[in-house]
Amino acid sequence: MTIAVLMIGAANAQTDSTAVKRKKVGVVLSGGGAKGMAHIGVLKVLEKAGIPVDIVTGTSMGSIIGGLYAIGYNANSLDSMVRVQDWSYVITDKEDLRNQSLSDRKKQNTYFFTTGMTIGKRDMNAGGIIKGKNLAELFNQLCVGFTDSLDFTRDLPIPFACVATDIITNDEVDFHSGRLPQAMRASMAIPAAFSPVRTGDKVLVDGGLKNNYPADIAREMGADVIIGVTVQGAPKVAEDMGGTMSIISQIVDVNCKNKVEENLAITDLHLQVDTKGYGSASFSPAAIDTLIRRGEELAMRHWDDITALKQLIGIDDSFRPVILHPLRPKVMTEKHRVLGFTFENMTPQAERFLRQKFHLDRTDSIDANLEQELTTSMRVDLFYQTAECRLVPEKLEASVRKVHGIRDEVDSLWTHADGVRVILSAGNRKSVQFHAGFRFDTEEYAAVQLGLDIPLKTAIPVSTEITARLGKRMKVGAELTVHPRFFTRPKISYTFYRNDVDVYNNGDRDYNIRYNQFQGELTPFNFDLRHFNLQLGVRWDYMHYRSKLGSETSNQVTLENEHFFSYRARLNYNSEDNWNFPKRGARFRSEFAYLTDNFAKLDGETGMMEYSGDWRWSFTIGERFTLQPMLYGRLLFGDVVPPVFGNTIGTDWFGHYVEQQMPFAGIGNMEYVDHQFVAVQLQAQEHIGGNSYMLLRLAGGQQADKLKNLFDQTTLFGVQAAYFYNTMFGPVGAALGYSNRTKEPYFYLNLGYEF
Repeated sequence: MTIAVLMIGAANAQTDSTAVKRKKVGVVLSGGGAKGMAHIGVLKVLEKAGIPVDIVTGTSMGSIIGGLYAIGYNANSLDSMVRVQDWSYVITDKEDLRNQSLSDRKKQNTYFFTTGMTIGKRDMNAGGIIKGKNLAELFNQLCVGFTDSLDFTRDLPIPFACVATDIITNDEVDFHSGRLPQAMRASMAIPAAFSPVRTGDKVLVDGGLKNNYPADIAREMGADVIIGVTVQGAPKVAEDMGGTMSIISQIVDVNCKNKVEENLAITDLHLQVDTKGYGSASFSPAAIDTLIRRGEELAMRHWDDITALKQLIGIDDSFRPVILHPLRPKVMTEKHRVLGFTFENMTPQAERFLRQKFHLDRTDSIDANLEQELTTSMRVDLFYQTAECRLVPEKLEASVRKVHGIRDEVDSLWTHADGVRVILSAGNRKSVQFHAGFRFDTEEYAAVQLGLDIPLKTAIPVSTEITARLGKRMKVGAELTVHPRFFTRPKISYTFYRNDVDVYNNGDRDYNIRYNQFQGELTPFNFDLRHFNLQLGVRWDYMHYRSKLGSETSNQVTLENEHFFSYRARLNYNSEDNWNFPKRGARFRSEFAYLTDNFAKLDGETGMMEYSGDWRWSFTIGERFTLQPMLYGRLLFGDVVPPVFGNTIGTDWFGHYVEQQMPFAGIGNMEYVDHQFVAVQLQAQEHIGGNSYMLLRLAGGQQADKLKNLFDQTTLFGVQAAYFYNTMFGPVGAALGYSNRTKEPYFYLNLGYEF
């Protein structure tokens, strides 16, 4: 077994160098979701007191903390590890698209709900709101070197066991062997919240349903002295049942009373941490900090009881256990030598795609970032429901070692291991991926957008995307994109828009226009890199005007159905760290278009040329305050400028009501401006805590019919103050603004992502 060469030190964990005969100490950690972070604080004090740990058992979060402790994370490294995790990502099924294309990132920030479905095949990861694929990925990364099938008693630095519940037989399932990441994942699979783990004919969920405090298992494993930590709070009353998660938590807590009293009776020192005010899902940085501190403070209050155990154990104050699990290297950043790749349950085409996209044939090392990029690409580009990347230590044959000049040195944690074999394992391929988005605002009221991604069974990955928007502005579109092994993604699309747009003049509604727009676009050059996208293509637009209602002046303009052909080049760069509330990075977008009605001219004249762009960058001052200057504008040239493509400004987003619309602080609706328009905006963003943000925007703009007259007119000025709360459904907030064009304040309420 490969893992046998990974041990540091002697056969038995944490024995003193003088082989003092003493009793074995078992540490038992209960379940409790996020409240289990308190276990880390208790472990800190046990280490400080010099208490040896010979056996660890745990349930749910106790199995995660205990399992990681057993393979080499001491209390301080556990403390650091849980604080750096993005738990809002880890405990969801969101994809990490930081290294994927901009179109994929935009999609993630348009829909609040996404799920994949495999038609005709049973989804073995169903059965919970959260499938837990990000948790499984994190466990694989943290358990590097221990992801193979192991004997938890013989092959880990500290013997370990954890508990799950088989909901088929209602039996307790004790993990003493197997794959450690899978065992931890099964032990914390809260029913209905997380999907169960299926192994053979077993369907495993949270072990707390049968044994939330497994002191009996520690005793069976040979523990003579048991130190136990529980994090359950006071019993809940009816008033505490305020939501789905609180009800699920109560069902689990009620069932978690199994065996607790009997196991407490065999415990030598029981530490009950006060977790009042926190629940199973309290994974915010402030909550984690408080829970760890409460665990440490409780243990320090029991310092005398802890040190008194030394006599029972058979040691004195001079005893110092040999720590065979020193602070592990930073597994999230360290690199491992790659000896080869193995692909499981993947087509030859998928294997070839990954090898070429990530240059795997030339890759000689791997870290956590590359692991995550590989699994994300397997799920996003190749449409697999689940994807797993495991690193298995491997030793080369002597002849190969000599060729590569590898010596018998201790390499990181893995004594005698020359490197790792990377195993990429895929689940079922998705038949379709479904997206849903919802938004509400005080201008258009409610809108819903639905999307379907349908992969085609082709040698080169090809996806079809279908989108439908329901609301005052309706849209139905279809797009076919080819995902070749290099970075370009050619695509062809067709979209129908049914627009119902109110146009304002100096703050007053001037007219309403209703029209249908049919749009087809061919983009043979669609170059996608990490932060960069360049598109070159040709587009057809047909405008069918249904009605125009408004002022007498506006109705003098006759609108006739018309079609256009345009050549377009778009450049998009985005390195911002957050789509809606960035603190670092920059965003740059630019577009050139040449508009005609016969591929060459427009109404017999030279076609209309459009230059548009925006450039925003973020500067963070301190920890919470960010300044974001932005320069943007749109310049139109030509003898003929169709009104439907004229410049418009208003609201907070580019292209909100019509594609050429530009935002302007203080203007809440859409207003037409002259053909030459440039503006600057300065936004001050204060992260006031949690998911809350305060924004202040100042904007100034210039407009003119001709570029040389740009600064002849009065400068447009606007100001806006806003508050937003960033939720899983998108930003929720309100804005109050004023501009010298509208000359009156406006109030705007928004709920949800912009689309």
